Amino acid sequence: MDTGLLKAFLEVYRSRHFGRAARNLFISQSAVSARIRQLEEELGTRLFTRDRNNIELTAAGERFLLYAENILTSWNRARQEIAIPEGIDTFLSVAALPSIWDIFLEDWLSWVHQTDTSTALQADVMRTDSLMRNIMDGTLDLGFVFDPPRTPQILVKELLPVPLIMVSSENNVSAEQAVDKNYIFVDWGTSFGMIHARQYPDIRPASLRAGVGRLALGFLNNCGGAAYLPEAMVKQQLGKSLFQVEDAPVIHKEAYANYSQTSHKQATITRVLDWFDRS
Repeated sequence: MDTGLLKAFLEVYRSRHFGRAARNLFISQSAVSARIRQLEEELGTRLFTRDRNNIELTAAGERFLLYAENILTSWNRARQEIAIPEGIDTFLSVAALPSIWDIFLEDWLSWVHQTDTSTALQADVMRTDSLMRNIMDGTLDLGFVFDPPRTPQILVKELLPVPLIMVSSENNVSAEQAVDKNYIFVDWGTSFGMIHARQYPDIRPASLRAGVGRLALGFLNNCGGAAYLPEAMVKQQLGKSLFQVEDAPVIHKEAYANYSQTSHKQATITRVLDWFDRS
């Protein structure tokens, strides 16, 4: 399989335009068209419906999309693992939700780099569904999420509980006052949402809903308000520009490391996860 054909297919799918795909790939539009035709001939089916201003995947194209992404991911990973520098024994691909990177994984990543010089790392941000799927298909070694779906093929290690505290840009406000005006709801996952709903059943719609803690923190600093954020994320600002809402309960959020039960890198994974047992 020519990976150039797969790259052309994915770029046309993403851009929905042969001309834009050609510009992004730094090749001519005719070359993109030729690659798509060659791929369709090899597969024996059409992958795109082509209207003048609208390019969509066919049903066969939809089915082929996941295979194309996985083939390219596996190919790129094979190149990286085979070409690792001298002195490196293991290449470890790691991904996490953005908020987990913000809370403690940056410190963990530095620790691994400094203490385990025989391991090379690739670090990415992924959604939970993509992360778990990539662990199962072998294109990701280690993933960090808040609410992992349980499956027998994946081993799960509970990590440090993350204390989430309500902070406000105003001092001496109650929890009731904080959620009543300029409140920012940060989506820390299903279990957090259930605890939050029980604690604040009559809360009015939040002025902002954020999927990433750092976005909520930036909004707080610029526009004011209140939100539940990790204590570690706001500790430098507590008592200065942000204030803990004292009567708001601390909600502890568990994070989990996930890796394949059949991974041949389990010894390395266990070693790099040792940081969480020491912390």
